[in-house]
Amino acid sequence: MKKHWLSCSFFLFALFTHGQPVGKPDTLRPKDSSILKWMEPIEIKAVRAERSYPFTTSYISKQNIQKNNLGQDIPMLLSQLPGAVANSDAGNGIGYTGIRIRGTDASRINFTLNGIAYNDAESQGVFLVNLPDFLSSVSDIQIQRGVGTSSNGPGAFGATINLFTNDVLDTAYAQLSSSIGSFRSLKNTIKFGTGLINNRFTVDGRLSRIQSDGYIDRAKSRLQSFYLSAASIKQNSSLRFNAFSGDETTYQAWYGVSEEQLNTNRRFNAAGTEKPGDPYENETDNYTQTHYQLFYNKRISSTWNFNTAVFATTGEGYYEQYKADQAYSNYGLPNPRINGLSIETTDLIRQLWLDNLYKGINLNLQHRSNKREVMLGGGMSEYDGQHFGKIIWSKTGILKDYKWYDLDASKNEQHLFLKWLEKKGDLNVFGDLQLRNMSYALDGFRNNPTLTIDQQWLFINPKWGVRYTQGRTTAFLSYAVANKEPNRDDFEAGATQTPKAERLSDWELGIEHSTTALRINATLYYMRYRDQLVLTGKINDVGAYTRTNVSNSFRTGLEVEVTWTPTSRWSLYHNFTISRNRIIDHTEYWDDYDAGGQQSLLVATAPLAFSPSITAASTLVYRPWTLAEIKLVTRYTGRQFMDNTGRMDRSLNPFLVQDLQWNQTVRLGKIKSVDAIIQINNLWNALYAPNGYTYSYRYNGELVRNNFYYPMAIRNVMAGITINL
Repeated sequence: MKKHWLSCSFFLFALFTHGQPVGKPDTLRPKDSSILKWMEPIEIKAVRAERSYPFTTSYISKQNIQKNNLGQDIPMLLSQLPGAVANSDAGNGIGYTGIRIRGTDASRINFTLNGIAYNDAESQGVFLVNLPDFLSSVSDIQIQRGVGTSSNGPGAFGATINLFTNDVLDTAYAQLSSSIGSFRSLKNTIKFGTGLINNRFTVDGRLSRIQSDGYIDRAKSRLQSFYLSAASIKQNSSLRFNAFSGDETTYQAWYGVSEEQLNTNRRFNAAGTEKPGDPYENETDNYTQTHYQLFYNKRISSTWNFNTAVFATTGEGYYEQYKADQAYSNYGLPNPRINGLSIETTDLIRQLWLDNLYKGINLNLQHRSNKREVMLGGGMSEYDGQHFGKIIWSKTGILKDYKWYDLDASKNEQHLFLKWLEKKGDLNVFGDLQLRNMSYALDGFRNNPTLTIDQQWLFINPKWGVRYTQGRTTAFLSYAVANKEPNRDDFEAGATQTPKAERLSDWELGIEHSTTALRINATLYYMRYRDQLVLTGKINDVGAYTRTNVSNSFRTGLEVEVTWTPTSRWSLYHNFTISRNRIIDHTEYWDDYDAGGQQSLLVATAPLAFSPSITAASTLVYRPWTLAEIKLVTRYTGRQFMDNTGRMDRSLNPFLVQDLQWNQTVRLGKIKSVDAIIQINNLWNALYAPNGYTYSYRYNGELVRNNFYYPMAIRNVMAGITINL
């Protein structure tokens, strides 16, 4: 793992010499209310929706994160959200995982870490495997469903998820945590914090290690990470530096399981099986990602605050594959001749590398008074990515470390937004206008090296809404527009098939009523897309399946959340979503091996892929005695179609899954607390798959369907213990 300790030391020196000398601390005491208020940084407010804003939001507190953190990835925690469906390549939530919200995949969900964009600049995907055990450092999470308020990074087409780590604790602490579970899963974490030193300085750190063999055969994960944060906090300013890194090695499990294997050997893994005999032992994905974040907050006056964040993210890694019968021509090489015979193919082992740097700056100026809130924000970022491939072994005719492609990519972005909230008695009126300017240049693709891309976009994203509060009832109405540039792979469609940017118009109408024991929240939404990019089965110039713009599609639905606490011993959280998700007048394609080329069919109206019409989740909590909880967690997901034809034979069956969890906290002398968790996942051994893919072709006069699934584990157990010192 790259720790870059020299850079960390430099920034730590800057932190601890911020403002006046270390030997002359402020006279404020740790419990002084003014400094504790200032400890709540404003950088997160730039991208979060305040409770007074007219948007659909959910929160996950630090306490709930800690009670559910057994080493599984972030999507598993978020799977209880309205309209959310989580999946895992390895089948047990460790390693590569994904999430969809309102049917929208993670590449259309805006993720930020302390207000800094996390989505990959090119694929716009969210690879949370590169943040092992990041939840152990997260203070709270806000989720905005729909477009939401303006944020840093790509447009939010389904949700915005903000993870916040810059918490301040005024007393020193240490924490030892360990989890163990099925499939040889293990997590060990060490955390520490100094509290406030000299009423001003604070340092927090974490070391984590996670490993699991996975439910799917050979889907092992070996993950490690660190987190280091140091801050200097004065009465009217603060300076904070974060450095955190994740290193992952996972055995590939992204091919899925065929329909036949799902019924006979649902743990089958095709990765590495091109090697004769036993599967190739190092068919792995390897990546190290390191983040540097420097924040400066300044309170200019009682109503004005300023914040800036400078950041850099480095990433380097590769995935390794054993490939059989590979043509030399595919690697830019002539056929070798052995004993006078021309050899056309060979077995080989290759590595596909990515080495990138993402850096930038965000700035925010905020005014807040009793009647008005105004925020002017913006930033700029640069991304440089190097894509290259090496052959590290071949059976015949290729020298070790031969590099057959080396392609660069760059992406620059500048954005500016203005948010304005007027408070008029019980009515809040909100306006938000964002400008995003981007340029993206590609030197070619691995399978299409001569196709170069040089694209620019200027997006204007307006948002407005009202929120009305009367007693215990709140209602809001909002309208928001988001534009989103295509992903890297979309441009490989070919020079004559340049993809268009997508556009989403989102209407949200919500009402919430709360009493001492009951809170009910309902949201109606209507999301209309223009030029949404979807898979249609169409192949590009090099024979790969790419997404195509469709002119007309929409999602509309009702989300209901209920929280009921009838007594101190019992509580229930329940949500359900009923939705209609449709694509209108689009063309589906399939390969025709009999006649050659592709055949097509016009589909008038069909469900959008991976957009279930019904989802539901609930958590029933019983507290049998002090500091103990028993939770029954339930998730239901309706039928999901794997393409946009609405055919039942290309769909994922509905499923209902329940988990049982027991939490107990014990006080032991000088030890602050000992927290124990035991969780039984998939209590009733449901055989289900929340994710998959499909493709079809015509052969011998028949239309052949191929479905592949990513099954989740049957009943399994996780247990953990945390010692707080």
